Amino acid sequence: MKRVLGIILGGGAGTRLYPLTKQRAKPAVPLAGKYRLIDIPVSNCINSEIYKIYVLTQFNSASLNRHISRTYNGTGLGANDNFVEVLAAQQTPENPDWFQGTADAVRQYIWMLQEWDVDEYVILSGDHLYRMDYRKFVERHRETGADITLSVVPMDEKRASDFGLMKIDASGRVVDFCEKPKGDALAAMQVDTTILGLNAEEAKASPYIASMGIYVFKKEALIKLLRQNPDYTDFGKEIIPNAAKENNIQAYLFKGYWEDIGTIESFYDANLALTHQPHPAFSFYEEDAPIYTRHRFLPPSKFLDAQVTESIVGEGCILKKCRVHHSVLGVRSRIEEGCIIEDSLLMGADYYQNAGDAFSAEYVPIGIGKNSTIRRAIIDKNAHIGSDVQIVNKDRIEDADRENLGFIIRNGIVVVVKNAIIPDGMII
Repeated sequence: MKRVLGIILGGGAGTRLYPLTKQRAKPAVPLAGKYRLIDIPVSNCINSEIYKIYVLTQFNSASLNRHISRTYNGTGLGANDNFVEVLAAQQTPENPDWFQGTADAVRQYIWMLQEWDVDEYVILSGDHLYRMDYRKFVERHRETGADITLSVVPMDEKRASDFGLMKIDASGRVVDFCEKPKGDALAAMQVDTTILGLNAEEAKASPYIASMGIYVFKKEALIKLLRQNPDYTDFGKEIIPNAAKENNIQAYLFKGYWEDIGTIESFYDANLALTHQPHPAFSFYEEDAPIYTRHRFLPPSKFLDAQVTESIVGEGCILKKCRVHHSVLGVRSRIEEGCIIEDSLLMGADYYQNAGDAFSAEYVPIGIGKNSTIRRAIIDKNAHIGSDVQIVNKDRIEDADRENLGFIIRNGIVVVVKNAIIPDGMII
């Protein structure tokens, strides 16, 4: 694996995750109470013995840069040419524009990537939740002599049109590829997924093969494809579909848990699924393949006559005489007495607030004030929620933009924006 370079694509503006991406890059969005999305692919690389990792990004990258420098550099990873490094979009005489897509982002930095003496590039996405040993992925790529290997999952009809779909022959070689097809084009991409090892019942439920957006490229193949097709800006839409005719493209079946968490609803569902008992679909409790994140040196969480069920609570939290059920609480969360938190994701805070910060009677401190109720909501970091507040989507609204009031609603989920102030007694 010393012959492999990891490239993580930081994604675009993250509009589907807005307002969580209002002040941060998509890979920097907090996850599971203490992690960030970028920790997933970086940890998978480290656990797979890939120690040279670039992260390509261009939107709101300050918090991502800060997280990566504080988490991964300065550790043992920083020795012997090993690194995790951010490559931000930049203007050059050859490329005066921002990254135009996934392939264009790699193309603009290919001069740097090709300087490394490696055989393969593993190209990953920054907004997926999964645990994968890339060693097996690369091994399959080498065994088949492929130019490109795509990691794939069987997919049902309901979600298939959200992904790049492919057809493969009996040997696993990709013979057709179509990005996010609809209607007749979608029906034309149905395949017999028993070739991937599914039984007849599973194959009937999942008649499509979807790309996970995770690729292994031979070094020479990637450089050639990017240079031959200077107008192609996206791997899924252009580079791979057009390469299928001449290049040996193989499919690698991934059988574990994998979730694309690029929308508010999927992000919310994936976080709350971590609380399921006894065995959640994805677990952070894997000794052999840990998920790494930043050391914060926070005190243990404190529960003062609080009732907490089926929930995850990060470090440094203080919960007073409240009830928390089926929720995820991020670091430094403060919940006052009389509160009810259900089916919600609270991201916590970046700092503790001093008592002296409350400079007026109207001031709303960071955290959740007394006797407030929160249900089916995402509360971003450093939110000031007053007393007797109800965040319950009482009118059952599916979508609404009330950012001027400190929140928006997506798929019926209320999202309170970072640093928002929700005054006492407000009902949402």
